Amino acid sequence: MHRSGTAMAWNVFKFCTALRGLGSVMILLVLGIVGVTYYALVLCNYGPALLAATGALDALVALAVLLIFHFLLVMLLWSYFSVVFTDPGGVPPNWRPDVDEERGETAPLSTTELSDTGSPRIRYCRKCNQLKPPRCHHCSVCGRCVLKMDHHCVWVVNCVGALNYKFFLLFLFYTFLETALVTLSLLPHFIAFFSDVEIPGTPGALATTFLTFVLNLAFTLSVLGFMIMHVSLVSGNTTTIEAYEKKTTPFWKYDLGRKRNFAQVFGNNKWYWFIPSYSEEDLRIIPALQGLDYPVRSDFDGQGF
Repeated sequence: MHRSGTAMAWNVFKFCTALRGLGSVMILLVLGIVGVTYYALVLCNYGPALLAATGALDALVALAVLLIFHFLLVMLLWSYFSVVFTDPGGVPPNWRPDVDEERGETAPLSTTELSDTGSPRIRYCRKCNQLKPPRCHHCSVCGRCVLKMDHHCVWVVNCVGALNYKFFLLFLFYTFLETALVTLSLLPHFIAFFSDVEIPGTPGALATTFLTFVLNLAFTLSVLGFMIMHVSLVSGNTTTIEAYEKKTTPFWKYDLGRKRNFAQVFGNNKWYWFIPSYSEEDLRIIPALQGLDYPVRSDFDGQGF
């Protein structure tokens, strides 16, 4: 049966509206997975192992696993809630560019340049009825334009954009380390399920351990692939949306070299690279961290990459 473009658009909008309703459900799901993992690793296995250790080596291994696990858990949750509660960046009210990007010079915009006529110089969002800064895209789920939008992530119930992209990457990083640690730590217990060795513990604890191993192994592999993709995007100063859009573009003007590209996401201060925060100096000297002003290659001609 033939469906009109209007009907298709309505169905997509209905789907986006449904995604908004996930909200607290996805946050509770994440916390539920964390809770199950904590119960299996700490309360069912390595906590009791530390208390019942008869040798120094066994106690040291159990203590090391517990300390690293708790450290990574704190960093994971800190990064996760930073993504959830940090605004990815919206277009300021009455924002209007004062630089003609095509000519590369300051020039007042004429009325004709403000119209939605497909002009390559000025982008306009029909849904928000406002001008769109460079690298800004409209999110149908959030219902607004997002600065340097990467994607809308249902796991964090938020858009990933200019102001929380670093936090999202750190969430991936610490999730990978945490799930990899849990997978390796529970591997001996998982192997024991398929041996003739008698395994201590209640049926519920054993089932939880088995489930936790499988879940964390799955997350380790999937997050690793996702993390590799985003490392590639950061190295090229590209977002997920832009990577799709620039397939036919041989020259990417925002690619400033790996070092400068990295700084536009993580800043220059090494002490802040692994925490979901920025130094005041980086926020002051790197305009890209604010999501509105992005230097292009021509700004660095002759300086090398």
